[in-house]
Amino acid sequence: MIELTTHESIRAIREDEWDSLLRDDDPPFLSWAFLDVLEQTGCVGADRGWHPCHITLKRQGKLLAAAPAYVKENSEGEFVFDHSWAEFTATRLRVPYYPKLVLAVPFTPASGRRVLVRAREDEREVHQALAAGIVQLSDKLDVSGAHVLFPTSEQAVALEAEGLVHRHGIQYHWRNQGYATFEDFIERFGSKKRNQIRREIRGPSEQGLVLESLSGRDLTPPLIDAVYEFYRSTVDKHFWGRQYLNRAFFLEIARRLPDATFVVLARKEGSGVPIAGAFNVLGKKALYGRYWGAREDRPFLHFNVCYYHGIKECIARGLSLFEPGAGGEHKVARGFEPTITHSIHHLADGRLDRVVRDFVGRERRAIQQHLAEYAKSPILKATAFVE
Repeated sequence: MIELTTHESIRAIREDEWDSLLRDDDPPFLSWAFLDVLEQTGCVGADRGWHPCHITLKRQGKLLAAAPAYVKENSEGEFVFDHSWAEFTATRLRVPYYPKLVLAVPFTPASGRRVLVRAREDEREVHQALAAGIVQLSDKLDVSGAHVLFPTSEQAVALEAEGLVHRHGIQYHWRNQGYATFEDFIERFGSKKRNQIRREIRGPSEQGLVLESLSGRDLTPPLIDAVYEFYRSTVDKHFWGRQYLNRAFFLEIARRLPDATFVVLARKEGSGVPIAGAFNVLGKKALYGRYWGAREDRPFLHFNVCYYHGIKECIARGLSLFEPGAGGEHKVARGFEPTITHSIHHLADGRLDRVVRDFVGRERRAIQQHLAEYAKSPILKATAFVE
């Protein structure tokens, strides 16, 4: 018999036990240290609307699987948008939508396993146990439902088979087709696009800027301050911006996960003053773009710091994937291809469940139509969307 237990802090689970579940292709943000930094720096917690409720699955005391989980009092920082579901629930059904349970990494719209199953365990059995467990847990916690955000396609399909709702989303990812150089990559474009990209890449140097890559080991306190300032500048620039992270988070991540911290800085040539930067997370197989900001607006600077420099690093390091973050159809013109993302949902109220299933079906058909239109006239040669 598999026993499901919840934990009010990641520190209630031993670090070595949690990390023993990780695989080489798991992103660093699934590590115990990453989740602990979020808690210890106060970025998540009861006062932030993210109550840790991490899940472990054990059989006779042996850890089989674990999942990062939180009880949420809002839908902020999730990037799988269910605000219309919440409004429908409140206005039409006259029942509360919050709190709800999410199995997710806070503020991280990047795909990866959300159920960390120990190698050589029966994954089907674990997924069955988890699906049944989160239904029971929803009743026990008195939440409106449970939501698994950005799982792998394999885990999404496995949980859907247990009767949960499977929702599709779309992002734009770059995939390494065995390129030896950046020039090999841009050869996949037509001549007009190749010339445009080369022109954009020349932009920083023509403006007297130098781009460089830094790991957490290179980030001094003044550079941490710059990275934090860039993050804040983007948050403050947009009316929908939300500051989820603080300076302590960037400082602690650089210290505790230095090799997973990958910062791109644009400096003024000569003075070395940083004017823009991007904070990324570096895995063994992939690069994950997270936060960008700039003190000055310069032509093509965003494309270089956030996209082209990352692609060059992926080619140099032999990484297979670059996920630059949510949204942004403009990324297609820079070599990123439409990619289906996944989420899984259990809605405790049967009326809401029926409405959501209908909505998700219509949404999936619209996404398929979008992908079919892209496939008719791809910007890249011999490409196709990825599920």
